[in-house]
Amino acid sequence: MKLAILAIGAHPDDVELGCGATIAKEISLGKKVGILDLTKGELGTRGSAKIRAEEAKNGANILGVSIRENLGFADGFFVNDEKHQLEIIKIIRKYKPEIVLCNAIDDRHIDHSKGSKLVSDACFLSGLVKIKTELNGFNQEAWRPKFVYHYIQWKNIEPDFVVDVSGFIDKKMEAVKAYSSQFYDPNSEEPSSPISSKNFLDSVLYRAQDLGRLVGVEFAEGFNTERYVAVNSFDNLV
Repeated sequence: MKLAILAIGAHPDDVELGCGATIAKEISLGKKVGILDLTKGELGTRGSAKIRAEEAKNGANILGVSIRENLGFADGFFVNDEKHQLEIIKIIRKYKPEIVLCNAIDDRHIDHSKGSKLVSDACFLSGLVKIKTELNGFNQEAWRPKFVYHYIQWKNIEPDFVVDVSGFIDKKMEAVKAYSSQFYDPNSEEPSSPISSKNFLDSVLYRAQDLGRLVGVEFAEGFNTERYVAVNSFDNLV
């Protein structure tokens, strides 16, 4: 299966939080979108790897993605080295996405910036024909995504561009709330965490509202890019 977009996150729920509405919009336009989680989120303060796997499945179903895979890297301890790069390269070559969405370039959680650089490097290396990979006993062809974009997470990073996601924010919030072990629940007896407060859950919505306000739409999601974003004409700009 060839994907138009592969969204990659260090942990299950990163993608939903960072670009869930954009994914929902692209799928509504007929694009095939997949999600790749690098870890199982096993070091999370709340829940467990098993619970989060089920939540990730529910989140994927809500968004309507074509595939979701998990590489099982060590939460908190994965590194940007050849071993980890090759595993991501295999997935990139398997699905041949035109666009890769990945973690924030800088963030509170160390896995986010690590994952951001790891994925970016793997996208470049995936295009080198002398790097050989196999999947299910077959040699893979080199493939380099045309674009790598970084979604925004905990920190209020200034985006390089935003996507109008008006009409899709409810789908995003539904997918986020599929991770009931992680986010605000007044009846939960689990330890509190920076993302378990009502303030954090509300911030997901009001960030999208604020970015939308700044560009004259109802809701928007922001991204950073590693290269210039080009348009055919001014008519392409909102």
